[in-house]
Amino acid sequence: MQLTEITFSQATPIDGYGPGFFRVGGQVVEGSVCVTASGARSWGGYEDAEALLALAGEVDVIFVGTGADIAHIPADLRQPLEEAGLGVEAMNSPAACRTFNVLLSEGRRVAAALLPV
Repeated sequence: MQLTEITFSQATPIDGYGPGFFRVGGQVVEGSVCVTASGARSWGGYEDAEALLALAGEVDVIFVGTGADIAHIPADLRQPLEEAGLGVEAMNSPAACRTFNVLLSEGRRVAAALLPV
């Protein structure tokens, strides 16, 4: 599914997603992914808090895409992120992709940590 027709001059948007993958800046990334304005990298899922904690100071909010359906984020992931000063918002992965792109287009300091649909 294509997500946006906005042109991003200095940021990398999420172009689309499908079963088990995300397309970010024209590149396909299989499995879970962490996306910032500068690009995408693999993410180890809920057990990989370190990858998200490394974003402290770079982003203000992380949208956690919980897959096809919305779900609670485990406390052992949410708590250290919030203690590091990062806002954490859980939503299903399609909504997290769209929200990330909208705020990215506004120049906001955001990231998306996404589980595949």
